[in-house]
Amino acid sequence: MALENNEYREQRLQSMKALKEMGYEPYGRKYPHDDLKKVRETFSEGAAARIAGRLMTIRRMGKMNFCTMNDGTDRFQLIFKRDELSETAFAAFKQLNLGDIIGAEGSLFTTQKGEKSLIVKEWTMLAKALEQPPEKFHGLADQEERYRRRYVDLMTNDESRERFFMRSRILMEIRKYLWGLGFSEVETPILQSQAGGAAAKPFETKFNALDQKMVLRIAPELYLKRLLVGGMNKVFEMGKDFRNEGIDRSHNPEFTVCEIYEAYGDRTNMEAIMEGLLPHLCDTVVGKRVIEYGDDKELIDFNPPYRRVSYNDLVKELMGEDWFSLPFETQLAKAKAKGAETDTNLELDGVNDTLMLTHEIYDKLIERNLRQPTFVTRLPHEFVPLAKACEDDPSLVDVFEFVVAGRELCPGYTEQNNPIEQRKALETQAGEDTEKVDEDFISALECGMPPTGGLGFGVDRLVMLLTGCEGIRDVVLFPQMKKV
Repeated sequence: MALENNEYREQRLQSMKALKEMGYEPYGRKYPHDDLKKVRETFSEGAAARIAGRLMTIRRMGKMNFCTMNDGTDRFQLIFKRDELSETAFAAFKQLNLGDIIGAEGSLFTTQKGEKSLIVKEWTMLAKALEQPPEKFHGLADQEERYRRRYVDLMTNDESRERFFMRSRILMEIRKYLWGLGFSEVETPILQSQAGGAAAKPFETKFNALDQKMVLRIAPELYLKRLLVGGMNKVFEMGKDFRNEGIDRSHNPEFTVCEIYEAYGDRTNMEAIMEGLLPHLCDTVVGKRVIEYGDDKELIDFNPPYRRVSYNDLVKELMGEDWFSLPFETQLAKAKAKGAETDTNLELDGVNDTLMLTHEIYDKLIERNLRQPTFVTRLPHEFVPLAKACEDDPSLVDVFEFVVAGRELCPGYTEQNNPIEQRKALETQAGEDTEKVDEDFISALECGMPPTGGLGFGVDRLVMLLTGCEGIRDVVLFPQMKKV
C-alpha cells in the first residue's frame, strides 16, 4: 500500500512541476470569491461568478471537461471548454488532480440536464494536493482512521462536516440564550493546584516556575461558586474539563462542559433553564423539536414540559411499593430476578447495601429506559455531597438528574451554601485523603454564599443528542486516540 501511495505522490509531484513550467504556481495567495452556497442561491443565467474550492471529481472528455468543486458550503459543477480558455489554461487543466484546490471565474450556465454550472474563463492554482484522496472521495471507510485523520474525513464527508458546523452553531446559541437570561460568561482556571467539584482522577503536571505540582481541572464548580460569594449572581462558563479515566462511546478524557449558577435560585430555576434551552436549540439550529436519535432513528421529543419524577418513585415503579421496607436478602433476590447483575457484598465506604443495590437497579435497569426528557429528582444525599438536603427528608438532596435517551445529560442542584455542612460532606467524600478538602473554598463559603441553583451539562453529549449520534468521537473534532 505504501508503494502505491508513493507512486501517486510522485505522479502529483510531476504534475506540480509541469504546472509551474506553464506559469501556474502550485500554492497560491489570497483569492477573493463567493461561497458556492451563495452562488447557487443567487444564480442568474449568464452572470459572472468567481469561486474557489477543492476538486472532488474530474471527467476529461476531450474538448469539454467537467469537474465538481466543494468549498465546504456546497458543491458546484465547473465546465472547462477548449474554446473558452487560453491554450495554456486548457493544457494546464490536464495536470489537475483530485483534491487540488483552485480558483475559477467565468459565467453561470444551466446544462440540458438542469445542472447549474460555471463555464470557466480563467482559473488559478491555489493548493496542489500531493496525497491521493480516498477512492472516489467516498470518504474514509475505516472508522478509526476517520477520527485520526479528521481533516480527510471533513474533506470527503459532507455529513461529518455539517455535524461540526452544527456543533459550532449549538455553542453560539447556548451563549445567546444564557446572555438573554442575564447571565455573564466567565473564565476560571484550567490549571489548578487542587482538583475539586467532582469525584474524578485528574491529569497531573508541574508548574516549574513555582516548583509546584498542579492538575488540569476536573470541574469549574468551586471557582464559579467563589464568584457568587463575590456578588456575581448569574454566571456560566463553557470550556474544557479533563479526567484521567476511561474512553468509551460517551466518555473522552478531554471534554467540553457548560456550568451555570444563579444566586437566589434553586433546582427549579435550573429545570426552567433546561426546559427553555433545549427547545431554543431545536428551533434555532436543528429546525425541529422531534429528533431522530441513534442508528434505529428513535424519536426524541424536546417539546416541554418534561416529565418530573422522584428517584424513589422510579424504583418503586419497577421493584414494588414495598421495596424500601424489604429485608436486604429479599431485595437482592428481586433484583436478580429483574436481571440486575450484582454482588452479594455491596458495602462501599460505609454506604449501606440497600442503598448501593438500589442505585445499581436505577443505573442498570431504570435510567437506560428513560428515553424521553426526564427530570429525576430527590436523590440519596450520599451521592451528591455538594447539594442541599430536601427540607422534608434530610436523607435526600434537592437535585435532579436530567436524563434523555437513557443517559444523564446533566445534574442540577439546590447548592449547599452552609460551610459547616459542606465541610462535613467534603470530608466524608475525601475519606483519609483530608488534603483533598479545598480549604479556600470552605473559607469562601464562610464569607456567605447566597442560596443558589446550579447545573452543569456535557456539551459533547448535548451535541450527540441534537445531531443523532451515539458516539462521542463523532462530535469531537480531534478525539483522544492511542498513538500508533
